[in-house]
Amino acid sequence: MKRYLTEPIRQDLHEKMVFLGGPRQVGKTTLALSLIAGADETHPAYLSWDVPEHQRLLLKGGLPTGQQLVILDEIHKYKRWRNLLKGFYDRHKSHTRFLVTGSARLDHYRRGGDSLQGRYHYYRLHPLSLHELHDHPRPSDLEALLRFGGFPEPFLKQDTRHWRRWQRERTRRVIQEDLISLESVRDVSQLQLLANILPERVGSILSIANLRQDLSVAFETADKWVGIFEKLYYCFRIMPYGLPHLRAVKKERKLYLWDWSLCESEAARFENLVASHLLKYCHFTEDTLGDDMSLRFLRDAAGREIDFVVLRNGKPEFAVECKTGERSLSRNITYFAQRTAIPRFYQVHLNTHGEDTKWADSKARILPFVRLAQELKL
Repeated sequence: MKRYLTEPIRQDLHEKMVFLGGPRQVGKTTLALSLIAGADETHPAYLSWDVPEHQRLLLKGGLPTGQQLVILDEIHKYKRWRNLLKGFYDRHKSHTRFLVTGSARLDHYRRGGDSLQGRYHYYRLHPLSLHELHDHPRPSDLEALLRFGGFPEPFLKQDTRHWRRWQRERTRRVIQEDLISLESVRDVSQLQLLANILPERVGSILSIANLRQDLSVAFETADKWVGIFEKLYYCFRIMPYGLPHLRAVKKERKLYLWDWSLCESEAARFENLVASHLLKYCHFTEDTLGDDMSLRFLRDAAGREIDFVVLRNGKPEFAVECKTGERSLSRNITYFAQRTAIPRFYQVHLNTHGEDTKWADSKARILPFVRLAQELKL
């Protein structure tokens, strides 16, 4: 399957290095190798920091000969990786292109050394989404994504037994390999407990105080651990869209997972799926066009809430409210449509055959999510 970032990355490689971040097993290595005809993990252009002989070659300042594109995987695990990479690029940029991949946030783990500013473009690879599967999403696509998530391996197999085993292995590797190799964390069992707790908090305001009690750790420790999971693309939090004249909340953050299939309830899973599609839309727009994109939610002091607001360059582009069964227009949409500058409201639902109803007074539409995904290319 050709991934949605393949062509943008191919084009940018002619100008600068490209950094490709994203969750473990989202398909970064597969995408990178697809840029070299017939390549797999044994190709000489592919160097992984997890392979000892590749480590030795890189530390000696060596690169494979005769390769126009060199793929460096997980190199951020080396403490001085930025200096090492800067040296490679400055010496070989006239005849060699570099694609750097990693399951941790390459733009966050900057452990000293010279800055690489101006030498690379950064992309974030997301799980599969409706538009990436088909230009005209099918009902079966949504059903499969909800059940098995958007990570390529379990989605393509669509086998419950395989999905369960894959989930356990992926979580173990995120904690035992990625996290431990990048952060000084001692209590691994508590991190596993945190990973088990987070799916229960999806779609809600994440209270670090409550999380601290559940984990029996200090507030600062609980907050730090959630931040680490964010850096490793296990979860993400969205900020509120603060509007002072509405007494909107300004500090609380809502939690979602990169793998929405971990959510037990259908409502939480659907809301998380929508959040992930919208975040993918924001990241793709930001990474390819350079616009400042942000995914937020809107809630006032009275508890009225809109699930998502997408901002482009600081201005609201549209808002989305998720409903699994309700067909009448949300009162919260009517309320905020009259009091905010948000130009469009979408109330989306799971029914793939539902009608597309417009409410001019509220600048709103009620429509199936698959139709919105088709229109916005989510």
